[in-house]
Amino acid sequence: MRQDAIRSTELLSKLVSFDTTSKKSNLGIISFIEQYLADYNISSQLIPNDAGDKASLFATIGPKNVGGLGLSAHTDVVPAERQEWTSDPFQLRKADGRLFGRGTCDMKGFLACVLAKVPEFLYQELSIPIHLIFSYDEEVGCTGVRPLISKLGTSLTMPELVIVGEPTSMKIVDSHKSVNVFTTKVTGQESHSSSPHSGANAIMFAAELITQLSSISREWSNRPGGERFDPPFTTVHVGTVKGGAALNIVPRTCEFIWEFRGIPGIDETEIEQRIKQFAREKLLPQMRAVSDRANIEIERINQVPAFRSRANSPAVSLALKLAEQNETGAVSYGTEAGLFENADCPAVICGPGNIEQAHKPDKYITLEEIDKCLEFLDRLITHVRATGGR
Repeated sequence: MRQDAIRSTELLSKLVSFDTTSKKSNLGIISFIEQYLADYNISSQLIPNDAGDKASLFATIGPKNVGGLGLSAHTDVVPAERQEWTSDPFQLRKADGRLFGRGTCDMKGFLACVLAKVPEFLYQELSIPIHLIFSYDEEVGCTGVRPLISKLGTSLTMPELVIVGEPTSMKIVDSHKSVNVFTTKVTGQESHSSSPHSGANAIMFAAELITQLSSISREWSNRPGGERFDPPFTTVHVGTVKGGAALNIVPRTCEFIWEFRGIPGIDETEIEQRIKQFAREKLLPQMRAVSDRANIEIERINQVPAFRSRANSPAVSLALKLAEQNETGAVSYGTEAGLFENADCPAVICGPGNIEQAHKPDKYITLEEIDKCLEFLDRLITHVRATGGR
């Protein structure tokens, strides 16, 4: 086993031990990374959230105030509770060439590989810098990286390109769908269930909205343009529904959260406008015939922009060279890449691990994927040393 793979595994064990579920602070893991870098005389800049309980980290290895290359990862993970793990999700377990633990492939495996390479980055005396960009709250809508990106080009150096190490099985990804999240609150009128006509049943009106979303979803599934994606179309999904107090009470309120994931280039406003029009023209008149306080509120609560790399992207060209590949792919999950691209920082996605393992119990990354990532970073070092990053 190569020495840097041993070091990566040791670092991954430490990184996994931090419970960085998005609802919790990530300062423990950030402090560990900050100290790890400080031990190599690398200073870090922290970009905290308003509450001060989370932070992103930006560090530069090599020349200062020079564009260079960014390596980007998020530190947060999805919850492990209410999942049937066969071992502690926050204790790394090795078995059959696999490393098990929450976040191993999404995306602490990439973090571990990058940190394991820090001594070699320093030893090479880089002609252009490598910037480490580690964020929080990616899993809840890529919110944590946004304050950091807003500082690129001012208080933080703007990289010439960024490689986002999300799990792609080390394949090169140059496009992904958008993620558009909405909350819908239906307010009706309570009554006894023996007289449902005297009330406005919020759950049943919410069901009509959900049925309309299902109809829109079927329509969009037949539209062309998404052939690179799986599934090859814009999708609509309802994730949670909450409402009602008791069976014999016509419910006054019902709330549900839904999303659509749009292929790049679509009109991002169409689905939202159509469901709002349906609520306004078809449902509200019926509801307000019972109560003038009845209402339907539909609010967008987050958006992760679609990602499509620019023509002749230097990020894609470099990643293809480093991965020794000739083709790019597209994915349906969201990442921070679109935010970098929209900030005029060319981006590409490539990282160890299989997305099919993400968010599942007994999540793992293979040692083979760790090796592939380390070889990718080896070629990155060679590229920078041989060409000065050009």
